[in-house]
Amino acid sequence: MSSKPPQPTSGRDVLHFIPNYIGYFRVACSLTSFLLMIGFPQLWLMAIILYLLNFIGDLFDGLIARKLNQCSSFGGILDMLTDRCSTAGLLMILSVEYLPIDASLSFPLCRTAFLLLVLLDVSSHWMQTYSVLATGHHHKSKEGNKGRNILVQWFYAYYWFFGYLCVGAEFTYMILYARNHIQNAPAFLQKGLDAFLVVCIPACLAKQVVNMAQLLSACQAIANHDAEQINASRNKKQ
Repeated sequence: MSSKPPQPTSGRDVLHFIPNYIGYFRVACSLTSFLLMIGFPQLWLMAIILYLLNFIGDLFDGLIARKLNQCSSFGGILDMLTDRCSTAGLLMILSVEYLPIDASLSFPLCRTAFLLLVLLDVSSHWMQTYSVLATGHHHKSKEGNKGRNILVQWFYAYYWFFGYLCVGAEFTYMILYARNHIQNAPAFLQKGLDAFLVVCIPACLAKQVVNMAQLLSACQAIANHDAEQINASRNKKQ
């Protein structure tokens, strides 16, 4: 007796993939943390915990997707958008948190710095994703990043490098937020956060260098792809 063939997967099934539920949980944690940061600043610790849960979820959704054979384009896009929107949201909140620091200056340095970080983060990752998807590969794959800037290749090829830069950047922003709310905390806690910040800042700065290399490399890759399409079209007409 032959077994029944498996039922075809529907779009609804994809939306209910387990790793995508992790993605929905991450979105909920991120949004709730921002609402607390903005409306209930006295609950800053809970806000940080929720943001941290969102960040930790990013470590598991991809692993579970591969383990359960539930990888999907929707899940990949949801993951990438959650990352970018979460980082952008926290940076925008930091631009308000640190407003008094540069309020007396003729040029608002802190707000400008946080804004530039948002623009670089979003644009570099969007261009990277678009440029690699155009070739039919995943934006983190070795094949998709072949011929790219060496920093970009290292970033996606070596997990320890990728992890240090991503974790260091996110923890830099989280510590900056927490540091602005613990003026009355014990001295050892403040010194501990400051020491951790010293470790994270180099990773955050290196992440911005990689983001810039990623943006420029992706722009060149898209331009090369356009040139190939134009030349192929001309050869057909000849």
